Amino acid sequence: MESNKIDRLLRFHPPSLILIVAAVVYKKALSPIREGFPEYFTFLVSVAFVPSLSFFPIARPFINWRAFSLTHFFILLVSLLWEATLAVPYQWWDYQPKQMMGLRIGAWTGLPIEAVCVWIAVTYTTVVVFEIVKLWQASEKPAKDAFLGFKNSPRRHEK
Repeated sequence: MESNKIDRLLRFHPPSLILIVAAVVYKKALSPIREGFPEYFTFLVSVAFVPSLSFFPIARPFINWRAFSLTHFFILLVSLLWEATLAVPYQWWDYQPKQMMGLRIGAWTGLPIEAVCVWIAVTYTTVVVFEIVKLWQASEKPAKDAFLGFKNSPRRHEK
């Protein structure tokens, strides 16, 4: 079985740290609203992108890319219809400028780039985490051993 050949599921992903640093630099140097901290983007990168990117090299061969593409298309379509066409233009909700990077999409009523990142992260992270959980369950290892690559301690023989 292919999943038994995987030594550990979790891998460190240094480029994710670069994303957070780039967001902070943009907020403080180039954003029209420089006060505050890009908390929304930092949270998004920390909670959605870092875990999914850390698991992606292992999950990639197991993902059904055609199913992913169709699901991703519909998530983007519904999100675009709801948020960019209805919610923000009609002021049913908005974003806190101090919490955003300050990079907005003018054609979509000034929608923050973080909103689009959420649309992408929802499908991407869900699929990657789903595949990793399947691999973990198939490995029949304890979570610590499966995710971090620790070896099982020798078990005592039952009497």
